[in-house]
Amino acid sequence: MADIFDYLDWRGDLPMDRVPPNPVDTLILSELSYIGFDTLVPPGFQEPVTLAKAAEGFLALPDWEKRVRVKKDGELIAACAGTERFGGLELVFYQNEFLPEEESQFAAVTWLLPDGDAVITYRGTDLTLTGWKEDFNMSFQDSVPAQEKALRYLEAFARVHDRGIYLAGHSKGGNLAVYAAARCQPELQTRLRAVHNHDGPGFRGTMLDDPGYRAIAGLAQTFLPQSSVVGMLLEHEEPFTVIKSRLVSLLQHEPYSWEVLGAGFVRVDDVDEGTRFLNDTVRTWLAGRSLQERNEFVDAVFELLTLGEIDDLRDVILPRNVLRYLRTLSTDEELRSIIAREFTQLIRTAADLRRKKDVLSLPE
Repeated sequence: MADIFDYLDWRGDLPMDRVPPNPVDTLILSELSYIGFDTLVPPGFQEPVTLAKAAEGFLALPDWEKRVRVKKDGELIAACAGTERFGGLELVFYQNEFLPEEESQFAAVTWLLPDGDAVITYRGTDLTLTGWKEDFNMSFQDSVPAQEKALRYLEAFARVHDRGIYLAGHSKGGNLAVYAAARCQPELQTRLRAVHNHDGPGFRGTMLDDPGYRAIAGLAQTFLPQSSVVGMLLEHEEPFTVIKSRLVSLLQHEPYSWEVLGAGFVRVDDVDEGTRFLNDTVRTWLAGRSLQERNEFVDAVFELLTLGEIDDLRDVILPRNVLRYLRTLSTDEELRSIIAREFTQLIRTAADLRRKKDVLSLPE
């Protein structure tokens, strides 16, 4: 059960000017984009910093563990810095914006490759309520601020860099990579080498009809663990590869659990049956809700969650916060009505789909 750390042991001595980036490489770089490189990587194109130097500075920070999504991100940057394949890569164009008033969380960094090409990686959702609220807004908005920022980031970098560009990201970062590729100008699309969406959500149906999306659908590729939940949300038309994970259910969203074989992932034939059922349920439920109803539900849920004492998303399930939510629902009739309405409809949708599935499975 090899993982990306084993990949570094196997492939780490082979520079990227000899073998160009593959999906495992872009997954690693996508994971590294979760790291807070503030003050360590310049926001512009000048004075790039090698990964080895950025890692040294980052791990010397007394609070570096607070700047990572999970502790393994720190272990990953240390491991990458000691390899020929990653240690000499140069980082530029770092951006990190957190704007609760815009319901927006966005970060990106660019990696300059030895052959002159570049890899842009977009950060996925962090542990803030703002970041997750923006994700849920995708279900009823044509675009969210992070998507537009991802496009502007690509266009700004392309103006100072005239070589090929890879786009990649994990979770929401994967969605941002596909969005930027789909919405950039056709002449810029011709410079894209690959677009890798690592278990990121899809789009509303209107996006799938966009000529720009159709132009890059064959260039983009989505990678999903076999019990993917996040990556199966909304709609995809780009091809996807299903990967074996050593964890279960929602925990498979964590890329450190994805199994690697050589320069690729361990593949399985399809996502599992439970994931298909959950995906069908959510899609059917969303299809039956108006954009206004989706908006009301998302606003209600996050209005409730913000009443808790929350530093990051993990605090949502703290007993004191759960009690606060229950007390609020018992007294706020409007909030309770909206949330109950949608959860009831979701349960009914699941029950209807289960009955249809059971009928179809009956012997003739």
